[in-house]
Amino acid sequence: MIREALARLAEDHVDHRFKGLPPDADGLTVGELAAQRRNLFREADGFTTPILALSAERLEHNLALMETYTARHGLAFAPHGKTSMAPQLFHRQIEHGAWGITLAMPHQVRVARAFGIQRIFLANELVDAPALRWIAAELAADPDFRFICYVDSERGVELMDAALRGAARPVDVVVELGAGEGARTGVRTAAAALAVADAVAGVETLRLVGVAGYEAQVPGATPERVREWLERLVALAVELDEAGRFAGAGEIVVSAGGSEWFDAVADVLAAVPELSLPALRLLRSGAYVSHDDVHYSRLTPFNRVPEEGALEPAFRLWAQVVSRPSPAEAFVNGGKRDAAYDLDLPVAHVVRRNGTEHPAAGIEVSALSDQHLWLRTGPDADVEVGDWIGLGLSHPCTSFDKWQLIPVVETDGTVVDFIRTFF
Repeated sequence: MIREALARLAEDHVDHRFKGLPPDADGLTVGELAAQRRNLFREADGFTTPILALSAERLEHNLALMETYTARHGLAFAPHGKTSMAPQLFHRQIEHGAWGITLAMPHQVRVARAFGIQRIFLANELVDAPALRWIAAELAADPDFRFICYVDSERGVELMDAALRGAARPVDVVVELGAGEGARTGVRTAAAALAVADAVAGVETLRLVGVAGYEAQVPGATPERVREWLERLVALAVELDEAGRFAGAGEIVVSAGGSEWFDAVADVLAAVPELSLPALRLLRSGAYVSHDDVHYSRLTPFNRVPEEGALEPAFRLWAQVVSRPSPAEAFVNGGKRDAAYDLDLPVAHVVRRNGTEHPAAGIEVSALSDQHLWLRTGPDADVEVGDWIGLGLSHPCTSFDKWQLIPVVETDGTVVDFIRTFF
């Protein structure tokens, strides 16, 4: 079933839905176009700008690096799938040792299940009754399906229980510990966590299996503050275990980990004391799959632990110079519809002209319009109308979502595959 679902992606036909693909490829299947191994940069092969490309070599490097990192630190890994919403990448992550996939919304769970994902961690309290009933049906139909979601309120327990009455299997939940006052979701105190755990114990439709949270929401996050919060999370797991709240769980989940502090998560979760059941130390970092050139390039924990390796930015947006109205400015045909801009502006890396590349010296992205990037050009900028500009991006989560079909490109420009996204 999984193989068939993925194969169907290659059977979809290329047409106007997909940006940047060769116009003469209309009517081919995605698989047929990939098999032609066209070159992104060869004019005769027909790719148009703007186009987002994913480096084949860097993607594989990042997948392998996090596989070895999590194995070395004794962590189970459920990378956050909302980053890419690409089932092909979900399965490559699982092939590289991931325990399962983290998601945030019911629709995302439906996508993952349509492509055979068997372990899903939903990093949200789920109180949508139709979605809960659908989850219950999935659990009833597939005994191998493992689903875990947050719970952070007694009212949430009440709503979940009402929607799940009569379900064949209870839904596994973890108490979410908030990162502090002014942070996002989650209980704020151990007393509130115990009250939620008691509420779960009082219904048959839910089963408490652990604790979780998101350390990047710690106000004024520093290594010390993040570690302090993670230690609170571990202490909560111990307290709930001593209170007998994980009876029947099979294992106790202790989960954290975005893409900024997974080194601290690895250190603190390694010190989880012996519990009444085996501990599943579950890391959920997702941005690593493509990494980026600005935000996570600055914040990745590998900057603090360089001996553990380094992620590589795998995205490059190619856009073409369409106007050079003055020596101090140029405009390219990619904009907010094509490039992430919620955290940082794109960064110009290279200029490509007549089959050769040179560094984008003296070129700075100064603004974005819907369909244009504004380039500020200095005296040493060598850029002309018609040049392709290779741009690095910030924040992969809002890069993937602008592209339905993304070519996977080898270093020489050969397109070897296409990644389909579902946002």
